[in-house]
Amino acid sequence: MPDSAFAPETAASNASLRAFLHGLPGVDEVGARARAADLSTRSIKTTAKARAIDLAIRMVDLTTLEGADTPGKVRALSAKAVHPDPADPSVPRVAAVCVYSDLVGVAVEALAGSGVKVASVATAFPAGRAPLSAKLTDTRRAVADGAAEIDMVIDRGAFLAGDYRKVHDEIIAVKEACGDAHLKVILETGELATYDNVRRASWLAIHAGADFIKTSTGKVAPAATLPVTLIMLEAVRDHHAATGRRVGVKPAGGIRTTKDAVRNLVLVNEVAGPAWLDPDLFRLGASSLLNDLLMQRTRLTTGTYPGPDYYTLD
Repeated sequence: MPDSAFAPETAASNASLRAFLHGLPGVDEVGARARAADLSTRSIKTTAKARAIDLAIRMVDLTTLEGADTPGKVRALSAKAVHPDPADPSVPRVAAVCVYSDLVGVAVEALAGSGVKVASVATAFPAGRAPLSAKLTDTRRAVADGAAEIDMVIDRGAFLAGDYRKVHDEIIAVKEACGDAHLKVILETGELATYDNVRRASWLAIHAGADFIKTSTGKVAPAATLPVTLIMLEAVRDHHAATGRRVGVKPAGGIRTTKDAVRNLVLVNEVAGPAWLDPDLFRLGASSLLNDLLMQRTRLTTGTYPGPDYYTLD
């Protein structure tokens, strides 16, 4: 890897960023797909699967990001985040509830004292097409209302045009606006066109100060594919090896089943290592995944599936 001493406080020019990012090794696309496919076939036995399901539940960012979202929907989602299955208190709570910035206060009130974090998509989600001043205002409002995490989307147009400094500097500015809140930087990998661009965007976000790098908004296909997540895990692994700083990864979009979740956990363990098998370093952005995890958990403990209408639809 190139020298990773490049730091966010460095006054980086577009030329120096280009030299750094284009100096990264190219991605072996066939190899990345093959390794992801191989790891996805790993089987997990019953006891390990039960632990994996509980871990996956603890990693879920339970998400609602629709124009029709209401305070009532956010309160209901928050209640589910704390007690995913009210009939089974042994089910762990999820990591966070993710909402639009204007509903942060509702989620904070509903989740008070629960340990479930509130995340907010700010910075002109999902397109990222807004002046920086508007993105910073949105971020500061969400943090002031109690958001512990900000999910920021990068300007893909600027990135694809080669204006790396604009993307880099916006991440730095939003990170500063976050204060003590953690920053997840959404790359929207489905629009980046190549695996090389996924690697470059990952490193750019990491070096600008991201606490997490996230695949997708969930609004663009393809979203969280296993090869893309593998490439992002390689980036955080290599960055940690070079600097000692751990950055999290959050695949989001298209993760709907327990099998999907387990495949991601295997990928994490084999690529980044066991240290990333923790909600502080790996999240699953999802709206429908939790119900399938609960159904599979019930099957393992009782031997039968609950009815399809047993859990709430989110």
